[in-house]
Amino acid sequence: MKRQVRVTWIFRRTSYVALVTTDLSLSVEQMIEYYGARWKIEAGFKEIKQEIGSAKSQTRDAHAVLNHLNFCMMAATLTWIYADRLQYEPDRKYKIRGRASFAFSDVRRIIAEEALNPDFQSICPSHAQSPQNSFVETLLRMVA
Repeated sequence: MKRQVRVTWIFRRTSYVALVTTDLSLSVEQMIEYYGARWKIEAGFKEIKQEIGSAKSQTRDAHAVLNHLNFCMMAATLTWIYADRLQYEPDRKYKIRGRASFAFSDVRRIIAEEALNPDFQSICPSHAQSPQNSFVETLLRMVA
């Protein structure tokens, strides 16, 4: 390497993980914190690709790909906003030892159940003609 790096070895569950940084001023705690934050970002991208369907896009035009990605990110954001406003913490459908918090798919399941509820039409009525200032139209303008 043409640059000095700092390597910190951390034991995680059953094996060691090497954290590497070029910022030699970082403490071990800061390196772990930054790694954790980066991992959350990677998990967010995984949600967008697998859970929302960004990886299955059939678009070829650069503008269409960008629009599709923006819609996927908007869907993920709205899902987490919905989760943040829930009065209770959802149960995990697939329990993982050592994880108590719910997953993105758990929130999606709750939203799908709500959408199938007969009272859903009173919240989001279907109109023969779309209203001029609809919620969807506002969202489309936000991501355009």
